[in-house]
Amino acid sequence: MSITVRNLSPIAGALAVALTSLSATSVMAEEAQAEKSKIEAITVTATKRSQVIYEVPIAMSAFSGDDLDSQGISDITDVGKFVPNLNITGFSAGHNSSANPFIRGIGLQDHLITTDPGVSVYVDGVYLGRQVGQNWNLANIERIEVLRGPQGTLYGRNSIGGAINIITKQPDQGAVTKVSAEVGTRGRLKGSIFTNQAVTEDLSFNFNMGFNRRGGLGEFVNLPNAEYDVGENQEFHGRVSVKYNASEDLRLVLTADANDGEGGTRPYTTLIDELPNGRLYQNGLRNSDTTLDPYDNATSTVETSTVSNNANGISLTAEYDISPDFGTKFIFSKRSSEYKAGLDDDSTAAKLDHYPERGTADQTSVELQLTGYLGSADFVTGVYWFNEEGSNRQDSSEASFDGGPTKLELDQETTSRAIFVNVGVDVTDDLRISGGVRYTEDEKSASTNVFDPVGTIRSHRDWDEISWELAANYTFDNGLNWYGTVQTGYQSGQYPARPYFLIGQFFGAGGFEKQEEAAAAVRANNAFMASDNISAINYETGFKGQLTDDFSMSVAFFNTEYDDLPYQVNVVTDAGFDTNNLIVEQTSRGVEFESTYYVTDSFTLHSSFGFMDVDVQEQNGVKPVAPLTPEWTASISPSYEFELSSGATINARMDISYRDDMYGEPSSDPRRMTQIDSRTTTNFDITYSPMNANWDISLYGRNIFDERYDDARLNTGDYILVIKSNDASEFGVRYKATF
Repeated sequence: MSITVRNLSPIAGALAVALTSLSATSVMAEEAQAEKSKIEAITVTATKRSQVIYEVPIAMSAFSGDDLDSQGISDITDVGKFVPNLNITGFSAGHNSSANPFIRGIGLQDHLITTDPGVSVYVDGVYLGRQVGQNWNLANIERIEVLRGPQGTLYGRNSIGGAINIITKQPDQGAVTKVSAEVGTRGRLKGSIFTNQAVTEDLSFNFNMGFNRRGGLGEFVNLPNAEYDVGENQEFHGRVSVKYNASEDLRLVLTADANDGEGGTRPYTTLIDELPNGRLYQNGLRNSDTTLDPYDNATSTVETSTVSNNANGISLTAEYDISPDFGTKFIFSKRSSEYKAGLDDDSTAAKLDHYPERGTADQTSVELQLTGYLGSADFVTGVYWFNEEGSNRQDSSEASFDGGPTKLELDQETTSRAIFVNVGVDVTDDLRISGGVRYTEDEKSASTNVFDPVGTIRSHRDWDEISWELAANYTFDNGLNWYGTVQTGYQSGQYPARPYFLIGQFFGAGGFEKQEEAAAAVRANNAFMASDNISAINYETGFKGQLTDDFSMSVAFFNTEYDDLPYQVNVVTDAGFDTNNLIVEQTSRGVEFESTYYVTDSFTLHSSFGFMDVDVQEQNGVKPVAPLTPEWTASISPSYEFELSSGATINARMDISYRDDMYGEPSSDPRRMTQIDSRTTTNFDITYSPMNANWDISLYGRNIFDERYDDARLNTGDYILVIKSNDASEFGVRYKATF
């Protein structure tokens, strides 16, 4: 079978390569020898027990730390370029440290404390409640697991789209030190050090620290003394982990990490002329009052030109072997994060709409697991407790709406409790059946003050939910695994993020002429209320496995139904920038494919593609669409390794990622001008490794064709806010050494 891919689109090219790989398997099966496989199957803990990735009955992708190094991936946003039906953006509040993952049409377009993500992120088993201000660097990584589809049984709430597990390297008895340095265009300067050492036979530790700086893409043209350029950022980060084998049965791991980052706001611009009836246009502003280059910024508000973030956390993991067949695991964690960010929404020198913002979050979590074997059955069961307190502030002394002062005060405390069990039974050597159930109780107390005459409005609500899962997987004689899964999940109910509708209610009840009565009426008819839980059920089947010594693949077919799903809808009213939830029913269906093909001993080809069709319930005659959700995703990653006459090796790799066009809001109406164009980004990495040396040096290029694209588009009714990517071309050199 011969397919010419030179003149095909990125999607067609991905399909062509995938089909070529599949057609070659029959030939490879005949030629396969009884030799050691070139492919090393990754062991994962997606089901909170160790399994080979092919045996896990869900769609998932896994990246080892070596894979991340070879692709030059240094932050979680880049991971989203190579997983089917995953799109990770970073646009919250103009911040450079945010990560907004969308899996199969589910994610979060906001970051305020009253919102929750639909894709949960875990680091060493600890759930991260916030997406802004966290430590997103990927140093000291053992592997990353991306689980697609609802994961409510084992991972609980806020995983209706999926879950991302980041697993760091645990201390061991090996003595190793690694250093790396990277310098490149756009002011890139990056350095890190990692060391793992044994103190005694029972005590070991590892430690890593690093610095990462990248220059900006534009200037603050009306702020000549701005501390940073647009898109510029720098961050210090560190992590230390200590492992103590208290006995043959008890192991303790204590970990602490911290990061401190700051820089200029993410690139963005505002379209004004496109909405001539909008408030900005009516106030005399025009597109010409912004900047000709959308990566420059015309704000005169210094408070919205800088961003900062810092986070720190500590965790304790204890594992105890009760007997050869039973064990326990205890995970305790405390984390704190805070950030400063904000946007000048009019993007001009006029002090009309600008929203400097600060946020904090403190969380504590405890999980106790019991695992074991009972004959042909194995199980994991446990209890979980999570508490988070956080706030967001836009102070009226800094923030402005329509030229006048505005404020936003949000506070929320969340407490979640859960109990879960998951059981797997090996019916035969080839057939395994598993299932699980989880019961969760959630409690939220929230308050807001957006208008002093109304004062603080408080609200409280409880929820409970049962999530369940049934799965089966069967291993054929050729090593291929079939699986079928029915799984449910839920996202906890949410309070409005920017409840400026309370101001409208105040004036509707009499305003300042009847101030006390109007304020009392707003409080008595409290509209600051939380939504119902979002529920999801997913039907999925697929095949995965290593078909030959040279070829492995996975393919998944899914259909997921969501009830009471909130879409964030942003509009500007007379009272301010209002964010409300549009509650919809949504069905997502599609297919996902991934493969690794060793074409020769030197040439390897990784490929992936995803297709998804999302159907959203019609609302008042309007058919919404899933925001920030491309219909097609694809990637192709060829790599070639060859040996020089000196014995040195050169490994050349290219990574091509495609994301289809999508919409920045839940509307496909072309008159709203929120369509985001498709994009193809290309990276390369060429590494030279001398023979018997402890170092290597790489030449890298990221987004080498300088593909500029939008991360988000929001039509408020007064203007269109366009958040640009911070992902411009970059070329540089990376040096790594191991001692």
